Amino acid sequence: MTAYLLLKFLHVIGATVLFGTGAGIAFFMLLAHRTGDAVVVAGVARIVVIADLVFTATAVVAQPVTGILLAWEAGYALTEGWILLSVALYLVTGAFWLPVVWMQARMRDLARASVAAGQPLPAAYHRLFRWWFAFGFPAFAAVMAILWLMIARPAITL
Repeated sequence: MTAYLLLKFLHVIGATVLFGTGAGIAFFMLLAHRTGDAVVVAGVARIVVIADLVFTATAVVAQPVTGILLAWEAGYALTEGWILLSVALYLVTGAFWLPVVWMQARMRDLARASVAAGQPLPAAYHRLFRWWFAFGFPAFAAVMAILWLMIARPAITL
């Protein structure tokens, strides 16, 4: 296997993990939330926080490393328009993802406290969920755009 193919493989795996973990987390959190059951939300949120830290955070670190090495190996200038736009969208994604990580941990903690107190999910949980849900749309759109840019590599002049 050449260095190029290895880097491309690792980069594609990282992109797949980012997209798949993000979509899976969103799906499971939404379904847990819709139950309105603090026990379900606490359990799902606990797993979601772990998945985000193990899978998403690892891919978040690996993507720029493999991307830069892959671009160099393939002979692309890091100043090419599609690469610069991908990096900008990656930063947008990160700007929405970092607060979401905190929100998920906070929602988990609020749900745990509700379970311990035998109370329903508090208003603070519901406010956080609305913000979490809203932050998902621009992050998801940015990831989709990055995937398209990686595949199409369009000629973009910035």
